Amino acid sequence: MHFETEAIRTQNERTQFQEHSTPLYLTSSYVFDDAEDMRASFSEEKERNIYSRFTNPNTSEFTEKIAKMEGAEAGFSFATGMSAVFSSLAALLNSGDHIISARSVFGSTHSLFTKFFPKWNISHSYFNVNEVDKIESLIKPETKIIFAETPTNPGVDILDLEVLGKIAKKHNLILIIDNCFATPWLQNPIKFGAHLVIHSATKLIDGQGRVLGGVTVGNADLIREIYLFSRNTGPALSPFNAWVLSKSLETLAVRLDKHCENAEKVAEFLETEANAENVKYPFLKSHPQYEIAKKQMKKGGNIVSFEIKGGIEAGRKFIDAIKLCSRSANLGDTRSIVTHPASTTHSKLSEEDRLEAGIKPGLVRVSVGLEHVEDVIEDLKQALNSI
Repeated sequence: MHFETEAIRTQNERTQFQEHSTPLYLTSSYVFDDAEDMRASFSEEKERNIYSRFTNPNTSEFTEKIAKMEGAEAGFSFATGMSAVFSSLAALLNSGDHIISARSVFGSTHSLFTKFFPKWNISHSYFNVNEVDKIESLIKPETKIIFAETPTNPGVDILDLEVLGKIAKKHNLILIIDNCFATPWLQNPIKFGAHLVIHSATKLIDGQGRVLGGVTVGNADLIREIYLFSRNTGPALSPFNAWVLSKSLETLAVRLDKHCENAEKVAEFLETEANAENVKYPFLKSHPQYEIAKKQMKKGGNIVSFEIKGGIEAGRKFIDAIKLCSRSANLGDTRSIVTHPASTTHSKLSEEDRLEAGIKPGLVRVSVGLEHVEDVIEDLKQALNSI
């Protein structure tokens, strides 16, 4: 079946009430027929729900949908995108292991690598997004994982998934891709050699800024390790949030198509503005990795980045002058959002780390929503003119 059909028709079996839409299963636990049923269930001789910390009909439906969309064998869903990132890495890494990662990653992922994993003797090496050819020189005997986002947050750079997949295969490494900006509708990293794909479902998958969620899908053996870790550490997605997110997936394709249409028009407008420079959008021909984006993405996504001429003070004036768009650190909402990463999502990074990741003081990230695009453009225009 096609993507859109799978997104709508992948559902739990109907109950005796013959509901058309999957009901909410707001239960913490489940009952058993007898002692033997309990024994067989806990020993995993039976595949059934035991406790909602690790299995629930709503979370199972959501996870199955994402796995199908990404072409994955299995998956596990989490309370947030960052719990998906942490749990997936923590489940697979041991003391002494080494990670190779693109330098341009979400601020909290950077904090995992630099502040928390060193406590457990897990080290990392960064490569710049335009220096993929240097990855092999960073590989050590203890290297286990290559990690990357593409498109990157917040700079909207593109990494060549095919190249990353070939390197991982050659050196027997696990390739993990954060696919949050693209979603399964626009990009499927597993096709290019990724072993695991992570999403912050809080963003475009929900699409309306309502609930938190995360999910990791991929190779069944690796997901098994992540499941066992998560079963005991408890970062599971709530049934209610899973139900909301599963419903959101039914409209993902149609929503993303409109997001992409609007975002491309916003990017084209920004390229004409005197106070905006270094405009980046994957499907702009001026994007440094335009050809790579066209190879691995269906469309360009909803995120546009650019720099305000005049640096940090001009950036503040621009943010303060915004009227229609929301000033928020979130993205992927029906409402357009303007974010200043240096003072919000990546504020915990040192100035040196921000600059090395391509986050300059005047960088602005625009999550283009579903309003009429002319209204969004008019708001950005009047804010730029106020500088």
